[in-house]
Amino acid sequence: MKLSQFNFDLPKSLIASYPSIQRDEARMMVVHKDTGEIEHKIFKDIIEYCSPHDLFVFNDAKVFPARLRGNKEKTGAEIEVFLLRELNKEQRLWDVLVDPARKIRIGNKLYFGEDDSLVAEVIDNTTSRGRTLRFLFDGTYEEFRDTLYKLGELPIPKWLGRGVEELDTERFQTIYAKNEGAVASPAAGLHFSKIIFKKMELYDIDTAFLTLYMGNAHFHTVDVEDLSKHKMDSEQMFISEQTAEQVNNAKRGGHKVFAVGITVVRALETYVTTTKEIKPFDGWTNKFIFPPYQFSIPDALITNFHLPQSTMLMNAAAFGGYNNIMNAYKVAIEEGYQFGTYGDAMLII
Repeated sequence: MKLSQFNFDLPKSLIASYPSIQRDEARMMVVHKDTGEIEHKIFKDIIEYCSPHDLFVFNDAKVFPARLRGNKEKTGAEIEVFLLRELNKEQRLWDVLVDPARKIRIGNKLYFGEDDSLVAEVIDNTTSRGRTLRFLFDGTYEEFRDTLYKLGELPIPKWLGRGVEELDTERFQTIYAKNEGAVASPAAGLHFSKIIFKKMELYDIDTAFLTLYMGNAHFHTVDVEDLSKHKMDSEQMFISEQTAEQVNNAKRGGHKVFAVGITVVRALETYVTTTKEIKPFDGWTNKFIFPPYQFSIPDALITNFHLPQSTMLMNAAAFGGYNNIMNAYKVAIEEGYQFGTYGDAMLII
């Protein structure tokens, strides 16, 4: 398929700047992939679409304060540094994005904090915006990490059109976030509340967890018209033996597997055996899913409404059918659904 097939006009007023008042009270569009039928619900109605021992698979990655604001040596120019992943613990090496990138060259030093308490040296160029930094810090690793996180802020998307506020500390994380290392929140999971988890328990609906750290791949735009030529950056993921067994047992028993978010879909589809089962996994994935694609594991997908030409939209279209999903997006705009990280939900079933 072509990139242009995923373009549409999205009014800025429909990009959510704030989450719903209650996690489980966002709107939810239900799209039936076999018929294209659309229903309009509230997220807490999701239990209506489940049967006992269906399995919900969640991404338990936790977002860390990945955005740093600093100054370049000598000129004092303001620089934004977006931490992506730690490359070497002992040497304090990090893979980052910088903005504006044109001002940052190998050998430059960057200063962070009011008293320049943290200094970093640029030691490599990785992409047009990517750099490798070595942080210069006298102290233990724990002290360095504490300083780094104290100076950083939660990396809420810039398209929210505002700075980080107190509510983001809670609402930009899922209630089950556990394993720190993501630079973006698995947005579909933001709708789940303690009440919904309790209802799932009462209705004998099962849960499983995997970890996929959303990184650079989430921020790269697709810049090729032919989608078969787009390459996703690799992101680290973990599927435990317990989770693999839960997923395989659900499939064997004829129960539905609900993937909570695009990251979960990508993780579940990364390493599938010839018998359409998954195995424990500790590694990296650059899985890019777009139509047409034959899914092996998930039977239902919970996701948000995504921005035009995003890889998340392409993945949703592959799962629900291109025509179904693009029509659903047309309806969503007409009905005033909210898009983006803090936006409304879609259940494709």
